[in-house]
Amino acid sequence: MQFFVDTAEIADIKKLYETGLLDGVTTNPSLVAKSGRNFKEVVKEICGIVPGPVSAEVAALDYDGMIAEGEVLAKLADNVVVKLPLTFDGLRATKTFAGRGVKTNVTLCFSPNQALLAAKVGATYISPFIGRLDDINLEGMELIEQIRTIYDNYNFTTQILAASIRSANHVTQAALAGADVATIPPSVIYKLVDHPLTKNGLEQFVKDWKSTGQSIL
Repeated sequence: MQFFVDTAEIADIKKLYETGLLDGVTTNPSLVAKSGRNFKEVVKEICGIVPGPVSAEVAALDYDGMIAEGEVLAKLADNVVVKLPLTFDGLRATKTFAGRGVKTNVTLCFSPNQALLAAKVGATYISPFIGRLDDINLEGMELIEQIRTIYDNYNFTTQILAASIRSANHVTQAALAGADVATIPPSVIYKLVDHPLTKNGLEQFVKDWKSTGQSIL
């Protein structure tokens, strides 16, 4: 499963990319608003750091506006993925961009039928929002499983990008459910490495090594 980081914070993106764990980045208007910076400048800078897919979302809600904005975003860098809402106009725009060879990420997916529509119009990625479904007492991970089954049934090439991930357990569950990608907040990525037994074992190793009085250097 590929790891994307869900942020517009440059420092976190640089730090995570240097680890070799990061395959791409997703942004959205809310994340960019938190950064307080110019949207297009942020996207260009991110694309210069991470060579993998960088999702940049349109702000328009109508087809013509989405096409106009998507064209601008796609020209910012070769690795930009135009992010579009899961509406009829968004699906229509997705189909248009697919015909032009522009990669797309259809966002705010909450049902298998929505995911099916996105795949039929040629979306590169579909973004089901796990955490937001959990918030209203629905099984977000069940949606990933259902989409995986549907896509496998018909050999759709649209990749499942698990979004709205809130915990390390979400990452594990998304991987088990067959998500192609998980887009994860930096705070959760950092937690993935943590385990009390790893920490305790390392502390004991350090203690035992010091007792030898030796040095590797």
